[in-house]
Amino acid sequence: MINLYSIRPKGFNVGNDVIYIALKGFVEEAFVEKPINIISLPATNKYESHKKAGFTKSTIYEINQFGDGVILGGGNLYENGEIDIDPIAMKALDKPLLICSVSRGKIYNKAGNLVDRTDVISDAALKLLNDKAALSLSRDQATVDHISSLGCNNILGTCPTLFLNEFIPQKLSIAPKYQTDCLISIRTPNLMSVPPVKQYELRETLLETIDYLKEKGFSNIKILCHDHRDIGFADSFKGVDYLYTDDAYKFLDLLRSTRLNLTFRLHSFIPCLSMGIPTIKVSYDQRALSLVDAIGLDEWNVNYMKDNVVGEIKQRIDNLSDLEQIKSKLAGTKWKEIKDVFKTNFSAFADMI
Repeated sequence: MINLYSIRPKGFNVGNDVIYIALKGFVEEAFVEKPINIISLPATNKYESHKKAGFTKSTIYEINQFGDGVILGGGNLYENGEIDIDPIAMKALDKPLLICSVSRGKIYNKAGNLVDRTDVISDAALKLLNDKAALSLSRDQATVDHISSLGCNNILGTCPTLFLNEFIPQKLSIAPKYQTDCLISIRTPNLMSVPPVKQYELRETLLETIDYLKEKGFSNIKILCHDHRDIGFADSFKGVDYLYTDDAYKFLDLLRSTRLNLTFRLHSFIPCLSMGIPTIKVSYDQRALSLVDAIGLDEWNVNYMKDNVVGEIKQRIDNLSDLEQIKSKLAGTKWKEIKDVFKTNFSAFADMI
């Protein structure tokens, strides 16, 4: 029996569990002929009541004793202080490490320029992790470029959720009462890393967008919360209900039961691409902009900081068929190449073990 440790985000955001479903799918494909146990641990203990998390003395001791390999990712683990790392213990790790779909992106300052986050993990920690990794698949080009600037080997992997539809049940298991014409996946403004003026603009942007959606026949509109911290903002929209679940499969069924997903969140946007649900992405930081560009959809993206947001959203609502045309071009080219990268590197990881 092979024991694989998975160090991953386990915070409030249900999107983290969606990533894990897809990542686990690629792992199981790579080890299809070998029985495996996947032992999942949080990357940080800041959301947990226990202290076993990340690359600390106790976890690395356990991995060295009982594990055959370890995977870090996916998610925004290079940001928000999301990985606990003990440098001395990290050097003692003696099992193969695969880093998959982890990002480090900049944010917009008051002047509208991209700058480093204040809570990003240190370059020394990034270098320690990537030097230790047998294989490192960064999530977007901005992350690839930064890791490479530290003298570390890494390649562009993007996000496994682009192929999520291959790893989930195809039959819906949700009541008809949850069907919608449009789901708006929000991020509560005070958790958006944008200048305050742009945070305050979000409410008016959404109200204007909701009015336009109703004009276009999207009558059953609901707000989708990825994180319970979004509920307060969602509840402020009178006449528009909100939905919340921390169950990844119910979350995906909510997406599959809508006609349109308008989203500020990567991890409703990319699953919708995979599951064939019309979707419009509004991005407000480098990690989202860079990932959407990496999967070939920059022309469909809306830049919250730079664009006429409502105007661009309306244009996409009026031309949803354009998305299918773009996707059909990507499916046999860029997306096939991305999938091959995942398969090749997960297979190589399995061979190491």
